[in-house]
Amino acid sequence: MNTIGKLFSVTSFGESHGRAVGCIVDGCSSNLAISEAEIQKELDKRKPGQELSTPRGEKDKVEILSGVFEGKTIGTPIMLMVENKDVDSSKYEALKDTPRPGHADLVYREKYKHVDWRGGSRASARETVARVASGAVAKKLLKDALGIKIIGYSRAIGNVISEGVLTDEKTIESNPVRALDKAKEMESAIKEAREAGDSLGGIVEVQALNVPPGLGEPVFDKLSADIAKALMSIPAVKGVEIGDGFSLAGLKGSEANDIFESKNGKVLTKTNRAGGIHGGISNGMPIVARIAMKPVASIGREQQTVDLKTYKAKKIKIEGRHDPCVVPRAVPIAESMLALVLADHGLISGKIPRVLG
Repeated sequence: MNTIGKLFSVTSFGESHGRAVGCIVDGCSSNLAISEAEIQKELDKRKPGQELSTPRGEKDKVEILSGVFEGKTIGTPIMLMVENKDVDSSKYEALKDTPRPGHADLVYREKYKHVDWRGGSRASARETVARVASGAVAKKLLKDALGIKIIGYSRAIGNVISEGVLTDEKTIESNPVRALDKAKEMESAIKEAREAGDSLGGIVEVQALNVPPGLGEPVFDKLSADIAKALMSIPAVKGVEIGDGFSLAGLKGSEANDIFESKNGKVLTKTNRAGGIHGGISNGMPIVARIAMKPVASIGREQQTVDLKTYKAKKIKIEGRHDPCVVPRAVPIAESMLALVLADHGLISGKIPRVLG
């Protein structure tokens, strides 16, 4: 479905080449100060037209259509809309009966029969505008209510893996790949793939700092389970891990366990291999999650597919405006999805009040 969350819920709408994209945020606490400028700041991190991204010239100017009065939320649904201004569907008409390898064209057609073939429609990353817009509201709520801060960055692009340690956000926003280190190597890898008519995938890491213990509703609404679902719903994501994730499978219990210690009257852990979550409940340590993103499916090389009119093999070459690597623009999307889950669980737990004051 197109809605996520129980108390802090978000419904997204719109298609890639439709009139607009956006969302309705329901359940946000009232009396939260929020502005279009604050939401726009987050959207600008995701919007196309950045260095190393698609040249589609969308400004992604957000409008708040409801739920905010005199600069503060009023407890009613918040509608956020971004118009699609730079749409070019001409390259897609020739491909409407030849599903593009790696895309959702065929499965959408099999499921819905009648589909919007322009630009990938709902399966396009254009839909993530709604995630980042609503995520901006969630981020502000988490910051004002609980002091939570969410920071994401590129951990790997192609075979270039960052070893940097998070200290502040300045480094991340100082380079076009949003990396802690090895930014130049990542840039070169993306440019090389683009020149070869190919694409790259990578890994985004996201952290939530100052998360209080007690968020999460076992057994089926564990915080880790909801985070995994939210992150897995992002286009091009093929894997999610929390904490040390899959590497824990190769350790012994004596190596994997996070040892407890007392710090300033709080029981925390010396290490954070569990990524801030035990038993599906936040434990007071930073929440750390990573997503593995496949290479962009739209590449400039000729590929084989099937003509759905004749069911015969056919070769196609995808034209249009596409990212050679979506990892840098996925950073604010991953941040937003984590924020949406934490805001929802903050309200469910009662740690975030329904009325801020």
